[in-house]
Amino acid sequence: MVTTPATGTVPARHSGGIMGMTKSRVKAAVVVAVGAVALAACGGSSGGGGSSTAGATTTKGGTLYVLTNAEQFDAVDPQRIYSSEDLAFFGATLYRTLTSYKLSPDPLESTTIVPDLATDLGTESNAGKTWTFTIRDGATFQDGSAIACKDIAYGVSRTFATDIIIGGPTYAITMLDIPDDPEGGSAYKGPYVKTGQELFDKAVTCSADGKTITFNLKLAVPDFNYTVTLLCFSPVPKAADTGEKYGDAPVSSGPYILTSNKNGKGGKMVLSRNDKWSAASDNYRAGLPDTWEVDYGIDPKVIDQRVIQSSGNDSTAVALGLEPESLPTVFVSPTEAQPQFASRAVSALDPFVAYYAINVAKVPDLKVRQALAAALDRQALRKNAGGDYAGDYADGVISPNMGADYAPTGLWDTLLGAPIPATGDPEYAKKLIAETGKPAPTITFDYAQSPTGDKAAAIVAASLGKAGFTVKLNPIEPGQYYGIVFDPDKAHELMPGGWASDWPNASTVIPELFTPSGGFDLSQYDNPEFNAKSDAAKIELDPAKQATMWQELNKQAMADVVVIPTRYGRTQRMTGTKVGPVYLWASFGSWPYAQMGVLS
Repeated sequence: MVTTPATGTVPARHSGGIMGMTKSRVKAAVVVAVGAVALAACGGSSGGGGSSTAGATTTKGGTLYVLTNAEQFDAVDPQRIYSSEDLAFFGATLYRTLTSYKLSPDPLESTTIVPDLATDLGTESNAGKTWTFTIRDGATFQDGSAIACKDIAYGVSRTFATDIIIGGPTYAITMLDIPDDPEGGSAYKGPYVKTGQELFDKAVTCSADGKTITFNLKLAVPDFNYTVTLLCFSPVPKAADTGEKYGDAPVSSGPYILTSNKNGKGGKMVLSRNDKWSAASDNYRAGLPDTWEVDYGIDPKVIDQRVIQSSGNDSTAVALGLEPESLPTVFVSPTEAQPQFASRAVSALDPFVAYYAINVAKVPDLKVRQALAAALDRQALRKNAGGDYAGDYADGVISPNMGADYAPTGLWDTLLGAPIPATGDPEYAKKLIAETGKPAPTITFDYAQSPTGDKAAAIVAASLGKAGFTVKLNPIEPGQYYGIVFDPDKAHELMPGGWASDWPNASTVIPELFTPSGGFDLSQYDNPEFNAKSDAAKIELDPAKQATMWQELNKQAMADVVVIPTRYGRTQRMTGTKVGPVYLWASFGSWPYAQMGVLS
């Protein structure tokens, strides 16, 4: 999944929305709560409000505020949402899915799934190629109409309309048993033109009473019940679908409805109670606040000041990150908060890998890509992001937190032809450029603008400039970042990205980032040999053999310098004094929105 360009230098997909810093989630992420935070946040089950410090408890009522630098969400349409923080936020407020990740401050528990719209975790048959789910009684849309199989099926069908529903996960397209057309795309073109509708209707079927939905897959997917946690599998009533405008007035299946949304600086989104939502049919979401308000376009430094001071409405506000300059005020070290902030500040390893994507269509020469990697001052970038607070240096896109799927790639030791220090080696980069027989090209650097992002861009320009590159900076409003860099006509040569796995398997990392069938190929990488190896790894049933295949593909992508990995992330964030529970939810590297409320 993607990270969100809120305050950091690396937008993650499942990002680009208003909220986070990088994409996707590494399920085995190790969450280190600061001080008493983990204990303070533990109270209750998935659906409970939880407890906090000093005997305070969350209660029903009040307003929680989300303060963000972004001027809009990347997407509000459930089939298009793919940034981690946005998946967590909208999954807690507007949209339900068949299964969801457990809400827990324990990083291991939070990698497990629980039933949501479904009565259980699904039934696998046909050697993993068929999955059946029964829909819970009493679940309704905001108009009170019952959610049925047809609504979930219709929501999934929208993913196939790739000319209209853009930017979201594409697992339905790659997994459902629907043949390809002669051009290599799906023979089903979505519900708006209905080409191949009969193919979809065979792949996704409903029982006569509308209570059971069955997915027929091309290949065995033993963890498909993890796949359906994504909002692209949430229900959409056909009669309410307005295509690309659906996100302007979506129909809620959760405890809140979209009351208003005005983008831009000074704008805000307001979510109010859905009076047709029933807690009896939803033991996952607490639905505690009366209102959620997302305030757009606030300077990150101002956000820090407001949440640290925690006065007035800011006492019930949450921030999505902290600027590096604020870290010494809030923390003693990367693992310990100042005593006065220990109940509301978190510093944790997050599930993301930060990197710079190189558009290989615009930088086709491998030597030039190697020179970019060799010249980049990763040490200065890490320092700018917070130094030790920002995480550890990365050598690939598979995080060490993923266990068996990870192995060192040797990128900075041997893959570039010489050892490269974290400060970069501009002289070696010049040598690589000289081997091309051409001068260093001009590189335009797209990035999500923020104070920290501006500083990172300056570091990129300066370090690449030492190797002879001319770098043009292209700052982009954070909420529009992914919409631009995914547009081939607007994207340039180099751009930051962030990713975490969608569930604990590198099948949600390598294919997503480096193949045309993936949903986050910022690099526009299309290598037939690589694609074939990736397809083979996805269907390998021997876990040990599959892990080795992912390790080799991670190394190959680094050897081809499709991206320049910079760090495995650590994140810091905090809330006002009257918000709980406070912990980093490892599933998405986000706040546990579905549990949060105002402290009494």
